[in-house]
Amino acid sequence: MTFAAPLEAKSIRFRARSFVAFTLTPEAPLDVWLEGLDHWIGNSPGYFAGRPVVLDLNTLKPDVAAIESLVGVLGHRGIRIYAIELEGALLGAELPPVLVGAKEATTDGLLPRKARAEVSDKADGKAVEGRAGREDQGKAGEAGEGKAGASKIGESEPQAEASGTLMIKAPIRSGQAIVHPHGDVIVLGSVASGSEIIAAGSIHVYGTLRGRASAGALGNRGARIFCRKNEAELLAVDGWYVTAEEMEGVSRGKPVQAFLDGDALRVSTLS
Repeated sequence: MTFAAPLEAKSIRFRARSFVAFTLTPEAPLDVWLEGLDHWIGNSPGYFAGRPVVLDLNTLKPDVAAIESLVGVLGHRGIRIYAIELEGALLGAELPPVLVGAKEATTDGLLPRKARAEVSDKADGKAVEGRAGREDQGKAGEAGEGKAGASKIGESEPQAEASGTLMIKAPIRSGQAIVHPHGDVIVLGSVASGSEIIAAGSIHVYGTLRGRASAGALGNRGARIFCRKNEAELLAVDGWYVTAEEMEGVSRGKPVQAFLDGDALRVSTLS
């Protein structure tokens, strides 16, 4: 008779990580908010594909039935909600989990909601309000142990300098994404359509910018976007954006800079 030796029990390793997430904050009237969202999706199809999205319902404060309906409506638009933020909510297992203790991601780190208001008062530029298409970025800081921005481009390794600037010497190809939560991003080549750059600071593209560029992604209203030739699908600063459709005939094909001016994102040509 033979006996099998007992398997050695292996310990399960748990590790905590934080990631940059996008938040959607629906407002009343909901049909008007959804109309604005549809306009965004129409101009940037596939924008939310594969992205972690938090649904912040602290403004709308819907009941459970309304939450179920809204999650379904967003799902039909290709937006998958992976967590819900609503103080005091008790939701069933059929809905995404309630996010507890969320912190705003800013250039000064992860801060509680109240603390972020104090930081915003010290930020450069004026507070921006009123644009329906604003996207709120960052409910969860940096990805994976401080290595969120180290995407490899072709055979050229991006070089992060001591100042926090990320230098990319090769062109950025379609489908690639650069996320750099520590400062500016400088691209010496071009940025292809279907690609994306997200930076906490400013973005400088010394070739043609055909993809999407989002500067000031963690609350830096003073960030800017510069490019030698503007063919961008979308330009955004601190979540305030303009699309290719809105720039057509004004700044397309020209060297430009994009920056916040009062309550709007301005795209001006460079001489």
